[in-house]
Order: sequence, then structure tokens, then C-alpha cells
Amino acid sequence: MDGGGLNNPRTVEEVFRDFKGRRTALIKALTTDVEEFFQQCDPEKENLCLYGFPNEQWEVNLPAEEVPPELPEPALGINFARDGMQEKDWLALVAVHSDAWQLSVAFYFGARFGFDKPDRKRLFNMINDLPTIFEVVTGAAKKQAKEKSSISNHSATKSKSNSKMTKPYEPQQAKDMDEGLIDEEEEEDEHGETLCGACGENYASDEFWICCDLCERWFHGKCVKITPARAEHIKHYKCPTCSSNKRARP
Repeated sequence: MDGGGLNNPRTVEEVFRDFKGRRTALIKALTTDVEEFFQQCDPEKENLCLYGFPNEQWEVNLPAEEVPPELPEPALGINFARDGMQEKDWLALVAVHSDAWQLSVAFYFGARFGFDKPDRKRLFNMINDLPTIFEVVTGAAKKQAKEKSSISNHSATKSKSNSKMTKPYEPQQAKDMDEGLIDEEEEEDEHGETLCGACGENYASDEFWICCDLCERWFHGKCVKITPARAEHIKHYKCPTCSSNKRARP
């Protein structure tokens, strides 16, 4: 199950692109698509695995039948624990195993295509620069960014006092900047360490963001399928994870 993998030969950059595509897919399953993921992990079914593919698509399916498989396989039986744990704990557990699987796939390619020590180190450093899936799913990446921001003397309080939506400079913001009331560098510094709760990527000043009123995590609008126009009509925004956690259980 390679799901759109790259052709031979592979380079460090190609393996890293493969890693990022799979990572994005897995994060989608555990955050923005969590309702669908939850439903597909039926405990009544056989051992199921969560697969992330390079084309940023995910799938819950049975493990590969061939032995040994073409690629390392994800953790088996993730569906059996679905109703036996708190949902957030179950998602965190799946996230941890997803991180381990991703590393095993990346370094499987490294071994298969003969990466030497410098190439393996470079690949690891590129991977290690990204927050883990576990950190994104549990919000730890956001917490780390806040702590780093505080150390750098960026005010977390000031950041929280902003409106729940942030987008390319509003007309009033542009006017204030022209009049010297807002320092552009200060504006960027406030959000520079913020990470999207869905994809784990950094804040960019030209992108629309929205903050969850419950968990206070920030998200790219495109990651949670919220447009600036739609956000104008949302009084209290709840991210997919928080909405899922409020769902009634049988």
C-alpha cells in the first residue's frame, strides 16, 4: 500500500516529500477528519491500520497480506481500543504509533536506496524540524511554541487579546500601520511561533487563521474548511476535535 509513492531512484528530498505527504494525511485523519476516522475504526471489525499516503490521503484498512510487506506496516488493531479509552487518549495513542510508523517508512527507504551516514542525518534533521503528529494532535506543539515565544519576550497575553480571526491586514490595520501605530515586525513576531493545530505548520501573515474558543488552538482556515466570509457569522468557533469530544456517546 504505497498510495502514490514516488518512483526510483529516491533522494533525501524525495523521501522527505513522501514523509510530509503521509504526515499531512495522518494529521487530517486525527484532527479535521476525526469524525470519519472514528466511524471507520469499528471495534467489531478485524485488525485495522491507519495508513497515510504521499498524496495526503488517509485510509483505514486491513494490513497487507504479503509477508514481508512491501513497506513497514502501521500498528495493528487500533480499532479495538476505540471504545475502551477516552477519545483524546485513544487519538493520542494512534498518533504516537503513527509517528513511529512514519519514521520506520522513511528510514526503510533510506536503507533501501543506500543513504550514507550524512544523508541519514540530513533526513532525520529535516524530519525533526517538524512537530510530531502526537504533538499536533495533543496540542503540545502549540504549548511548546508558546513557551518559546515567552522566552523570546513575545507577549502571549497580547496575542490572546486579539480577535479569534486573523487574516491579511484589515483596512484599519493597514491604516494604523501607515500612521505608525502598528509595527509590522511586531505583528509578525506575535504570531511567528504559532503552529496550526491541524497541519502543524507555522503562521504566515498572508493566510487566514481562526482560533478555537474551547482549546484556544489556532488553525489555518483551509485546514478546517472555514473561509473568512463564513467566519464572520460564527459567534463561538469549535475546532473539529472539540466538536467531536462534545459528541454524545451511546
